[in-house]
Amino acid sequence: FSVFLGLIFFLELATGILAFVFKDWIRDQLNFFINNNVKAYRDDIDLQNLIDFAQEYWSCCGARGPNDWNLNIYFNCTDLNPSRERCGVPFSCCVRDPAEDVLNTQCGYDVRLKLELEQQGSIHTKGCVGQFEKWLQDNLIVVAGVFVGIALLQIFGICLAQNLVSDIKAVKANW
Repeated sequence: FSVFLGLIFFLELATGILAFVFKDWIRDQLNFFINNNVKAYRDDIDLQNLIDFAQEYWSCCGARGPNDWNLNIYFNCTDLNPSRERCGVPFSCCVRDPAEDVLNTQCGYDVRLKLELEQQGSIHTKGCVGQFEKWLQDNLIVVAGVFVGIALLQIFGICLAQNLVSDIKAVKANW
């Protein structure tokens, strides 16, 4: 059991070190993941809810910005797109007005037809990858504390398992 806990501990440690060393690769993978999910936004309600939650929580829109929504067939800005959501973004990209109780689900319609400066008043113009990195930096102490706490619990479990093994050997030796 202690060997298994030790193996998990060192795998977690190696993952943390690799994540730090290959952070640019991880950023690219996160960007790729978000863009793929933007493409399938209306296809899966669970995925749609996940994207909406992330965009509302981090006050962001798309992976790098609102123009990432051109990847989605409903929101792309081509003349061939008959959708009412053409050149828009989902409501989760919109800047919420705290005075309004009812959520305006059409606030993102045609918003990408405006200039970027005009967009800033109605939608979030920062991408979710950058906002996630900012959140991670702002909460680095908490995130590191959680990982250190888990590591200490694993080390404590290894020590208890080794103590149990030595107690069993001591009892066997007295027989």
